[in-house]
Amino acid sequence: MAEVIDHKAYARIGFLGNPSDVYYGNTIAISISNFWASVKLEPSLHLVIKPHPFNDLVEFNSLDHLVTRLDNEGYYGGVRLLMAICKVFLKYCKKNNIALHGGNFTLSYDTNIPRQTGLSGSSAIVCAALNCMLDFYKVRHLVKVEERPNLILEAEKELGIVAGLQDRVAQVYGGLVFMDFSKIHMDKLGHGIYTPMDISLLPPLYLIYAENPSDSGKVHSTVKKRWLDGDEFIRSTMNEVANVAIEGRQALLDKDYTKLASLMNHNFDLRRKMFGDEALGDLNIKMVQIARDVGAASKFTGSGGAVVAYCPDGPEQVKLLEDACKSAGFIFQPVQVVPSFLKDIDVQSSSSK
Repeated sequence: MAEVIDHKAYARIGFLGNPSDVYYGNTIAISISNFWASVKLEPSLHLVIKPHPFNDLVEFNSLDHLVTRLDNEGYYGGVRLLMAICKVFLKYCKKNNIALHGGNFTLSYDTNIPRQTGLSGSSAIVCAALNCMLDFYKVRHLVKVEERPNLILEAEKELGIVAGLQDRVAQVYGGLVFMDFSKIHMDKLGHGIYTPMDISLLPPLYLIYAENPSDSGKVHSTVKKRWLDGDEFIRSTMNEVANVAIEGRQALLDKDYTKLASLMNHNFDLRRKMFGDEALGDLNIKMVQIARDVGAASKFTGSGGAVVAYCPDGPEQVKLLEDACKSAGFIFQPVQVVPSFLKDIDVQSSSSK
C-alpha cells in the first residue's frame, strides 16, 4: 500500500520587529502549538485537490446562509493555496533541474487557526503542503531550508496575498527565530539570515484574540506606499522597529525581561504612530490596552486580530489579565511554543552570545 504523508505547520507570533520584515528589517518570531494547519497527501491515480467540508463550502441552506457565510468567512478557503504551492513547487524544481517522479496524489487539509487573527493561517496550510510534496518526491535534501519560506511566500503572492517572509520562516524552522532581512542579504542571497534561538529564553507569554476580529489585511496599505516613496518619518520609524528586534534578541540572551517588556510596548507604539488608529482598528487597540491596564506588556502578533502579552509581575497579574479579557469578551490562553524542527543547526542560547 502506498504511503500516506501527513504534515502539520503551526501558527506563529510575530514577537518583535514586525512589520519590518517587509522593509529590509529584523524580526523575532515564535512558532506556537496552540493552533495549526495539517495537510495529508495520499498517492492516487489522478492529481486531486480536495475541498475542505467547512472552509471550502459550496452548498448552502439558503441565500441568507450563503451571504452570512461570506460576511463571516470570506470567499476563499484553502483549495487555492494548495493549487498555488503545487504550481510554485513544480516551477522551482524545473528551474533548479530537480527531477520529479511521475506519481500523482490527492491533497486534503484541515486547520484550527482562527481566521483574521494575524497568526498566519494561510501560510501554515501552504507550508504543510510543501512539506508533504518534499517527502512524496523525496527531494527535501535538494530544496535548501532557507529557500523554503520563499516558495511559501511566492505561492501566496500568486493569489494576491500581501505578506512578508517572517511568518514562513517561523513555520519552516519552528521554535524561536531571529531574522535579518537586510537589503544586502536579500539582494545577494535571495533570503535573509535566520538564527534559531533557545526557546527556554522566553518568559511565559499569553495570547489574546477576538472570536470575530476585523480584517487584518488593510493594515499595511498606506505605509508601504509611503515607505517606497521615501517618506522620512516612515523610513526612520521602521528602522526603529527593526532595531527593537535587535535589542530584543540581546534582552532574551541576557534574560532581561524588564527590557523585553519595554520593547514589546515600544514595538506597538511605533506601529501605531505609523499606521494610525483608524487602520489598526478599535477592537485591536482595545486588546492591547486591556493588557496595559493591568501593567502587562502587549503588542500585535501580526497585523491585528490577536495580541501577545507578557505579565512581568507574575501569577496575580496573569489572573487580572485573564479576568479582564473574559469581561471584555476576548479569548485568553497561555502560549505554547513549538521546539525548533531543525536538529542539525546551531541554536543560539544564553551560553553562546
